[in-house]
Amino acid sequence: MKLFAYAVRDYDELPYLEALSKELGFEFGYTSEYPSMSNAELAGGYDSLSIITNPLDAELLARFHELGVRGVSTRTIGYDHIDLEAAERLGIRVANAPYPPTGVADYTIMMILMALRKAKLISAAASYQDFGLTGKIGRPLSSCTVGVVGTGQIGEAVCRRLAGFGCRILASDPYEKDALRDIVEYTDLDTLLAASDVVTLHAPGLPQNTRMIDAAAFARMKEGVVLVNAARGVLVDTAALMDAIESGHVGAAALDTIENEANLYYHDLSRKALPNRDRAVLMSYPNVIVTPHMAFYTDEAVESMVANSCRALLAFSRGDDSPFEVHAS
Repeated sequence: MKLFAYAVRDYDELPYLEALSKELGFEFGYTSEYPSMSNAELAGGYDSLSIITNPLDAELLARFHELGVRGVSTRTIGYDHIDLEAAERLGIRVANAPYPPTGVADYTIMMILMALRKAKLISAAASYQDFGLTGKIGRPLSSCTVGVVGTGQIGEAVCRRLAGFGCRILASDPYEKDALRDIVEYTDLDTLLAASDVVTLHAPGLPQNTRMIDAAAFARMKEGVVLVNAARGVLVDTAALMDAIESGHVGAAALDTIENEANLYYHDLSRKALPNRDRAVLMSYPNVIVTPHMAFYTDEAVESMVANSCRALLAFSRGDDSPFEVHAS
């Protein structure tokens, strides 16, 4: 196998990639650039392609196919940035790269606690020596009903961590897990939204889930609800969220991902006008935490993502099955 990797970070991913190439016996080339029509030629002579959360549309896939690429793996658990239907038409096999759920689950709990205890407001006020208590009173997690939307691996890990706080946990998922019934109450989404003090999202970014949390969903929620999203930005209608925050109906939000964030992360834009007005507005609210899609970011996760991406591509190159392969339907 000859693998070309785009958007490689030399400070964390590259050492793992170098070690794996020696261990598993494949050649690789790489660039820190994101794939585009202008740099697709870099993949010439390679049969496998590794990317991250950058759009891979039909036109770009066709160009890579012309260059001889027959397998693509994203070094992420999400894969909605790849046109799977176009890939299947071209005969390009596609894989994602699962990683342990612990990092995102821990990060989710951190964001819930920060939102409930108004950590952003307290920290900002302390920076200009406002040490008063006015407007900073928080709420203990143990007193809350928490609604977990999606109980896949990450959602399940979140539920198990929440159980330690003694809060009531509601859950909604098309595929209920018997193993969770001792700590959660499964219910439908509408009931969960109406009953929860905190709603945390862990559903996949599938077309049927796009903007599942819209104006109608916010209207069903409790006054002062806390919304947490460490899953996929497309799950939440950003305009509806901003309306709900400004009206006071949503008491706080903690967001690791938002709509239209492609080509925003993971770049240093500190010297540029932010090319995302929604993010700029959300960051201006004292009760909204916005982090740059890094709930996954632990050493354990990065190693797993690079390794699983490479292993899937090796399987493709041999004509074998891979547990990480994904399909359009």
